[in-house]
Amino acid sequence: MEHFKEYWRLRRGGRLRWALCTLLFVLSFALYHLPVAAAAYPAALCLLLLLLLGLRDYLRDLRRHRELNAILRGGEAAMESLPGPESPLERDYQEMVALLRDRLAQERVDAERARRESEEYYTAWVHQIKTAIAAMKLSLQRQEGAEGRRLSGQLRRIEQYVEMVLAYRRLESGSHDYVFRRHSLDGLLRQTLRKLAPDFIDRHITLVYEGVEGELVTDEKWFSFVLEQLLSNALKYTREGGVITLSLTAPGVLTVADTGIGIAPEDLPRIFEQGYTGRNGRWDKSASGLGLYLSARASAALGISLSAQSTPGVGTAVHMTLPEERRIAE
Repeated sequence: MEHFKEYWRLRRGGRLRWALCTLLFVLSFALYHLPVAAAAYPAALCLLLLLLLGLRDYLRDLRRHRELNAILRGGEAAMESLPGPESPLERDYQEMVALLRDRLAQERVDAERARRESEEYYTAWVHQIKTAIAAMKLSLQRQEGAEGRRLSGQLRRIEQYVEMVLAYRRLESGSHDYVFRRHSLDGLLRQTLRKLAPDFIDRHITLVYEGVEGELVTDEKWFSFVLEQLLSNALKYTREGGVITLSLTAPGVLTVADTGIGIAPEDLPRIFEQGYTGRNGRWDKSASGLGLYLSARASAALGISLSAQSTPGVGTAVHMTLPEERRIAE
C-alpha cells in the first residue's frame, strides 16, 4: 500500500495532463457552439486508456520495486545482479552505483592496508618500550628508599599506559582473542591486587578486601584488565589516607568503592564515553578518558555490565554485574 501511495503521488503529472486535455476539449466545443456533452465520449476513452496504461506501468514498477528490494536485502554481494536498465536514466544511475561500489572496494583495501601498517607499527613500538621497561625494572630493584619506590610507581603507570594502548588497538581492530575458562573469582581478584599492592602502600591508601567465594567463566586477561583499570582509577582520585573497598555488594555484583573526590552529577552519565574526562580531567591534567571507556568496551565483550554511583567529596562506587549464565554458585 505504501508503494502504491508513493506511485500515485509521483504520477500526478499524468492525471493533470489528462485533466488539461479534457478541459481543452470542452473549451473547443464551447467556442464552436457544439454540444459539450459530445466531449464526454473521447474524454472517457482517454481516461480508460490512461487507466489501462497506468495499471500496466504500476505493475511493472511494482515488479521492479520488489526486485530491487530483494537485492537490497541480499547485501553487497547481490549488487552484482542488478536488473538491466529500462531507460537511459536508469543506465546512468546503475553506472553511478558501479562506480561508487568500485571506489568503496578500493577504499576498503586502502583502509585495511593502513590498519595492518598501523598495527605492525604499534606492535613494534610496544615490544621496544616493554624491553626498556623491563630493563628499568631491573635497575630499580637495586635502588632502595623512597626515591626508588616513587620511580617504580611511575614505571608501573607507564606500563599500564602501554597495556591501554594494546587494549585499544585490539578492541578497535575487532580482534577476538578471548579465551573463556573457569576461574576462581577470589584468585582473579587477588592476582590484580598483588600487582597494584605497591601503589596502595606508596599512596598510604587502605585496601579493604575480605575475599569472595565462587567461580566465574571469563577471559582472565581481559577481566584482569578491566579490574585493574577500575582500581587504578580509584587510586588516582583517592587522596592519601583514603580507603578503597573491593567486595561483592549483591549476588553477582562486584563493587570497587573509594573515598575519593567523587564525580560531578553532570559527568556521571558520560564517564564511560571515549575521551570524556569531565571535572576530574581538569583536576588531573594527565587524565585521558580512555581507561573507563576501554573497561566498558572490554566488559561488554565479557558479558559484564558496568555502572557507577558517586557523591562529590565522598567517593565513588563502580559496580561490575557479572553475567549470570557464566557465574558458578558462590
